[in-house]
Amino acid sequence: MAPANVYLDHAATTPVDPRVLAAMLPYFSETYGNPSSVHAYGQRAEAALESAREQVSRVLGCRPAEVIFTASGSESDNLALRGAAFAERERRGADTILVSAVEHPAVLKTARQLQQQFGFRLVVLPVDACGLVSPADLAEHLSPQVAVVSILYANNEIGTIHPIAMLAAQCRDLGVVFHTDAVQAASQLPVDVGELGVDLLAMGAHKFYGPKGVGALYVRNGIGLLPWLTGGGQEQGRRPGTHNVPLAVGLAEALALTAAERQSRNAHQQRLRDRIISAVEQTVDGARLTGHPSERLPNHASFVFPDVDGNALLAALDARGFACSSGSACKSGTPEPSETLLALGLPRRLALGSLRVTVGKDTDPQAVERFLDILPPVVAALRRPAAGGK
Repeated sequence: MAPANVYLDHAATTPVDPRVLAAMLPYFSETYGNPSSVHAYGQRAEAALESAREQVSRVLGCRPAEVIFTASGSESDNLALRGAAFAERERRGADTILVSAVEHPAVLKTARQLQQQFGFRLVVLPVDACGLVSPADLAEHLSPQVAVVSILYANNEIGTIHPIAMLAAQCRDLGVVFHTDAVQAASQLPVDVGELGVDLLAMGAHKFYGPKGVGALYVRNGIGLLPWLTGGGQEQGRRPGTHNVPLAVGLAEALALTAAERQSRNAHQQRLRDRIISAVEQTVDGARLTGHPSERLPNHASFVFPDVDGNALLAALDARGFACSSGSACKSGTPEPSETLLALGLPRRLALGSLRVTVGKDTDPQAVERFLDILPPVVAALRRPAAGGK
């Protein structure tokens, strides 16, 4: 009998909620007009688009005009960082970018390109062993020469949650633009931009039971943002291209459901997360939790195991019907350890043996128990060749 398939990789993506799919379907074949068209078909599509924008703005606690639809969380990050960096350099000559060492590649690689090809100065802020930026380190590097600061809300690989409101306030006091990558956080944490105090906030729908291929970027009124794409005047000229109405509707519906059900979802997920962490630490020899022990996403458990190859572990678990991840989904399959794990101070050999287990709103507790039964012997089996070669 084939093993039952158990999905424990919700940080990589989530299944589309049936209610979200139902909200999207009419805009594929019934209300299919181009929102930029002036006729009735276009007007109906535009009405749906603006209704979705308003729905997102209610969750974010902002004006509808401050919501920009994009094609992904990564694009939102790119638009925020590039757009703010160029706009602030043009406006006031600021030429420095500050990012944390544990950012998603959508931020880190963008920042490095801005440094290497466009002449910006880049400062990568170190993190502690839990993956947190020190407010003192941020304060040390803040100055009027800083164009934009980008620090992620919650880390996709290790689950650590940053105190964004505190960090954003430090930047606001000096008039420095602050962006946060909330792509992973929006599925479980409040994203009221007034409470967070951020200028820019990026999201991607597929992390919170919405469709792939659509994201959103909050841009506080008054923040300059040089568009990276040019063309039509869609999204106030900041993100040209024909609107993907059904996906925008899907993002809005998914975000509204996430906000409405956050408390019950998180309670369920946190019980499973805590069970996983407790059991793995007790039953897997040498297991080490990565990320903050308490300030972490409710659905997120991540570990490193000595003398275990992370990719081999994923393959062995997959063969037994359990889908997990090793670090970031963007790095799966590569022989190199993730930059995030190295930034925590882990030795390379240990960082190569990582495992990320992320549950979802519908994860079955019995499935988690089956996973916890199978993980220790799988890890032990993978360690045998290394032990025999000593």
